Amino acid sequence: MATDYGQGYGHLMGADVEDRWGHGDHGGHGSHPGGGRDEGRLGRLPAALRAPLEGRTWREFLYVLLSFPISIIGFVFAVTMLSVGAGLLITFVGIPVLALGLASLRGFGALERMRARTLLGVDVQDPHPLRTKGGGFMAWMGAVLKSGVSWRHVVYAVIHMPWAIFSFVVTAVFWTYGWAMLTYPLWFWLFPMYGGQDGIQLYGDDGHRIYLDNPFEIGVTAATGLLVTLATPWIIRALTTVDRVMVFGLLGPSRLVSRVVELESDRGVVVDTAAADLRRIERDLHDGAQARLVALAMDLGLAKEKLTEDPEAAARMVDEAHGEVKVALQELRDLARGIHPAVLTDRGLDAALSALAARCTVPVDVEVDLPARPAAAIEGIAYFTVSELLQNISKHSGAGRASVDVWKVENRLMLQVSDDGRGGADVSSGSGLAGLAERLDAVDGILVVESPVGGPTVITAELPWRG
Repeated sequence: MATDYGQGYGHLMGADVEDRWGHGDHGGHGSHPGGGRDEGRLGRLPAALRAPLEGRTWREFLYVLLSFPISIIGFVFAVTMLSVGAGLLITFVGIPVLALGLASLRGFGALERMRARTLLGVDVQDPHPLRTKGGGFMAWMGAVLKSGVSWRHVVYAVIHMPWAIFSFVVTAVFWTYGWAMLTYPLWFWLFPMYGGQDGIQLYGDDGHRIYLDNPFEIGVTAATGLLVTLATPWIIRALTTVDRVMVFGLLGPSRLVSRVVELESDRGVVVDTAAADLRRIERDLHDGAQARLVALAMDLGLAKEKLTEDPEAAARMVDEAHGEVKVALQELRDLARGIHPAVLTDRGLDAALSALAARCTVPVDVEVDLPARPAAAIEGIAYFTVSELLQNISKHSGAGRASVDVWKVENRLMLQVSDDGRGGADVSSGSGLAGLAERLDAVDGILVVESPVGGPTVITAELPWRG
């Protein structure tokens, strides 16, 4: 390092960086035409070495740069609208001003979600639309002011500005100085003489000047720049992680509202299912046991009339009626079992599923490993889930053998029904499996179907242990 006295002030020279954002990887979201070959070459490098050249790094860098002006605009707008609206609340004018400001910030949030989705790969759903009671501007204004989503957008606009400025300063300093020091040998080669002195001036005042002008100093500068350049992408990712959290937490849909919407949908499914079950029970009673009992009453009436005239014929009719009574009783038992089997109430899933397996047309192995009995409602849903799956196996699978496994994992009840049939079962085809999946979803359950064509079929159901 050379020190020169009495010369004029020098200037630090920066390095221009070629923008390669369009030729890196896109974090799993596709790539630009012609970028596949570059991605393949970068993929052979260790992550620490390829990070500065990856498309993800350049997109996140662009996100940080854009956050600086956008956050300032959002902050100024939010503070101005809130101040004006709050100041005018003494008059009616302040209320619509606040409402319009909040609505505008919701539009600002839509821009931020799109920007995060494009540059950060954050898939944030839009908040649920406003729920207005009635029509008109007054109803809309009340809905905007009472919406928690609107006020969360205000919080985002206020707190994101200082963070965006901090991220911008940190990113710009590390990015600029890293690349400038890394490429210093290039600048030294291009400008061997600067201000009458070899090398580029590092420092200068009225008394002395400091230059980087020998191989050791140049090498140390480039090595330091390399370390800073390699570390900068990870610093940017750490900074944008905070942005991701802000976008998710403040600009996404409210968890409470999402849960309410989900529960309303589940309630509709439960109501429809209950209505369908009632119609099925009514139909089975009307077309089955009720019709058989009516016929039985008529036969007994005829037998009573012939009792004195033709005792033998009356006896045959009574005997036939006795058989009809047995059939009717069996139908009533089956109907009661379809509503809620007594064996399930008395002895639990193990015995109830074993009884189901015994009535299946395909040999079924049943294994139940539960430390205790789940909630009664969940136990009933599990029973009818297995019942419907075994009916499907009997009617459609062409299987030679099936199995039912039930166990508990943490606070979840797991069911797995498998068979060696022809396969091809699909929930999306609108079959009974789709209705079964909806019923399970109504109680926060999950149905997973693995059924390749040719088999085997494995259907796994997951239910909460307590309803």
